[in-house]
Amino acid sequence: MEYAHPEFLISAEQLKHRIDAADATLRIYDCSVTFARTMQGLSMNSGKSGWEKASIPGSGFLDLVSEFSDTDSTHGFTLPRGDALEAAWRRIGISNDSQVVLYSSGHLMWATRAWWMLHSGGHKSVSVLDGGLEAWQDAGGELVPGECDYPRGDFEVNLDASMWVDQAAVLEAIGKAEICTLNALPNALHIGQMASPYGRPGRIAGSINLEYETLLQDGRFRPADELQARLKAGGVLDAPRTITYCGSGISATIDAFALKLLGREDVRVYDGSLSEWASDEGLPMEVG
Repeated sequence: MEYAHPEFLISAEQLKHRIDAADATLRIYDCSVTFARTMQGLSMNSGKSGWEKASIPGSGFLDLVSEFSDTDSTHGFTLPRGDALEAAWRRIGISNDSQVVLYSSGHLMWATRAWWMLHSGGHKSVSVLDGGLEAWQDAGGELVPGECDYPRGDFEVNLDASMWVDQAAVLEAIGKAEICTLNALPNALHIGQMASPYGRPGRIAGSINLEYETLLQDGRFRPADELQARLKAGGVLDAPRTITYCGSGISATIDAFALKLLGREDVRVYDGSLSEWASDEGLPMEVG
């Protein structure tokens, strides 16, 4: 079994060939976010300093913490408004004809989050480096200090709103057999067995669980037949439409991306996820 959309992923070896071909339309971006423990808890910070120390040659940096999140929102990593998002894509050098490759030095979910944003914005020539920076190094790829500054791009955002849902749409989906609401977080959080950093413990009422890590192996997406088997066994494929969520709409894009790889078209990410849902006492949640 093959992926329905193998073009959504690119291997380190394939990326090497594209870099060697000196394609002027190629745009490579590090999307990394780092974690740090503070007195207030866990904070997430831009991975730009890591990119500046060691990056894939010719790559730029895509800042998911500030420039590619709505910093006016009370919830982290909220999708920016269309005009702000278009300006950000252009500033970092993306044009309509760009061949975009996204990677991260930590977890793959940062690259899939950026992919979901750009793909939903209407850019179809965008791939995730399978395995991220570690895969690049394993393939003998060179690392250089990050200093690339691509010329300004001209990308025109044409947002496909069907790839996202809001709180109202998730509430309406509860109890509908044709919609699978899928929690990508670890099962202990799903069943409320451990304290949640997002507020009330547990899950959105009626949702099922398939932890994002189970779809990966050694930091790479599992082969198509394994993805299919895991998604099917988890009951994810029983409904024609899927809504994925997590804590802040990041790891949810791993599950959503896996479904897209297999050719499932009606897949949507709940951007606010539990950060928004659990903070509203009037919205139904379950434990156990």
